[in-house]
Amino acid sequence: MSTAALSVSRPPVYYPDTDGKPMAEDTLQFEWIVTIKGGLDDLFAADPNVFVAGDLFWYPVEGHPEIVVAPDTMVAFGRPKGHRMSYRQWEEGGVAPQVVFEVLSPANRFGELSRKFGFYDRHEAEEYYIYNPDPPHLELSGFVRRQGRLEEVEAMNGHVSPRLGVRFEMGDGGLRIFRPDGTPFLTFQELADARRAADRRAEQERQRAEQALHELEQLRRQLRP
Repeated sequence: MSTAALSVSRPPVYYPDTDGKPMAEDTLQFEWIVTIKGGLDDLFAADPNVFVAGDLFWYPVEGHPEIVVAPDTMVAFGRPKGHRMSYRQWEEGGVAPQVVFEVLSPANRFGELSRKFGFYDRHEAEEYYIYNPDPPHLELSGFVRRQGRLEEVEAMNGHVSPRLGVRFEMGDGGLRIFRPDGTPFLTFQELADARRAADRRAEQERQRAEQALHELEQLRRQLRP
């Protein structure tokens, strides 16, 4: 008597898109996440193959939804722009995000930071930057992959990211990030203020031009025979 082999289909693996936790734990942390993510979006706006995301789950290993982390900001070169519910590396040509940022809040714990460092080191991030924007504890740390592992950057003040080309500077007021052309990353408020200032200058130039035309017309009238 022959027996028919029964094929057992495995249930699909569920990869959650959220852990129910807030993106940021305070307004300062949120402002910095938005500033870094927005600055990188703008920096690479013209390149369709640079993907920038904030607070997005990164799953590096298919079939293992327990292996996951959500960087505050991550950049994946060689991956197309577009919306995603999560970054599933096996669906992204096997490309790991090359650059990740974490912005600390008072609730961050050493154990969590150690776990994230191990994750980024193990899953081949090329650069990892940590910023604490809390005024009493302003600190910037960076790690760059050398000889197969993430190694700490000894001097972050003036450091230029190999992948991003941005420059980090730390002063009394905290971190400033500069694009390759020397212009700084700005907060939403700073961008709005700069736009209003530009609008005011444009209006002043328009008024000066109108006044000059008016004066020229008056002069022409006076010179007519």
